Amino acid sequence: MMSDIVKKQFDNVAKDYDRQRRQLIPCFDDFYGMAADWVQCGLAAPRILDLGAGTGLFSAYMRSKFPEAPLTLIDFSEEMLRQARARFQDDPNVRYITGDYTTYPHTERYDAVVSSLSIHHLTHAGKKQLFRTVHGLLADGGVFVNADQAAGTTPYFDEAYMAKWEETIRRSGLSTEAVEASIERRKADINASVSDQLEWLREAGFADSDCVYKHNGFAVFAARCLG
Repeated sequence: MMSDIVKKQFDNVAKDYDRQRRQLIPCFDDFYGMAADWVQCGLAAPRILDLGAGTGLFSAYMRSKFPEAPLTLIDFSEEMLRQARARFQDDPNVRYITGDYTTYPHTERYDAVVSSLSIHHLTHAGKKQLFRTVHGLLADGGVFVNADQAAGTTPYFDEAYMAKWEETIRRSGLSTEAVEASIERRKADINASVSDQLEWLREAGFADSDCVYKHNGFAVFAARCLG
């Protein structure tokens, strides 16, 4: 379950979220581009669920790749989803759910479940449970792609990743206020290592899973159900 503190942080930053993303993610194009590339369903219009969809940034990549796909965006911040509604305007194939995706009573199945920069807010037990839930939501041959943060293998790497990230965003052109707010938000992160997340995906029942991209503390995971 997402904390109220995290919800408040995202409510507050909703209007500026998209504008700041590129400056706060040093590997923005590769990160989102690789994630979108690995949503491989073999269908022209796959049913796609975006967990923690926020402003619909990752869903916009899905819309570009699959123009006719029905998209379901779920997020607990109505302020973030308000930005998503503005993004997709009158697109009849986009549905919005305001709620906590860890407890929402999903009743549909999907060909792809995607997420970006959201799941790291869950406890490790919450991540493991979510991966099991996602596996159950996917149709045969369905894919799960998670573009997220990942912990280093040791505290040394965690500290080095954070230092490199802070150095980069302080040179990005963002205001001092925006930089400090982002650093403060990251104090609530609960990052898990790549190896742990891959093990949890296997335990959840995914036939194949791997980290298909990594840049310091940013990683893209792809997993597939048996078809």
